[in-house]
Amino acid sequence: MAFAGVLADAEVAAALEGCKAADSFDHKKFFKACGLAGKSSDDVKKAFAIIDQDKSGFIEEDELKLFLQNFKAGARALTDAETKTFMKAGDTDGDGKIGVDEFAAVVKAQ
Repeated sequence: MAFAGVLADAEVAAALEGCKAADSFDHKKFFKACGLAGKSSDDVKKAFAIIDQDKSGFIEEDELKLFLQNFKAGARALTDAETKTFMKAGDTDGDGKIGVDEFAAVVKAQ
């Protein structure tokens, strides 16, 4: 698992189970359930690096769509609506992508 050493497998499994159905993903609930919301800034940056598949320094919409698959192979892709909602929440400067500071802010948002 990509998040071994950062997140507990059981918490990740529970978080994924909570958003198994299409259009049920809520980033705030997910980050809380998987334990990422309570992690250190360093751990959040490690998570960002895993999700930033192309290592561009940003999470683009195509990477966001496959967000759940970073947590477990075979997890579903986000729907277009979920992806757009997640992008809107994370992309605070409106450039169409989420940087590491934006990601940290969306993870920590209550």
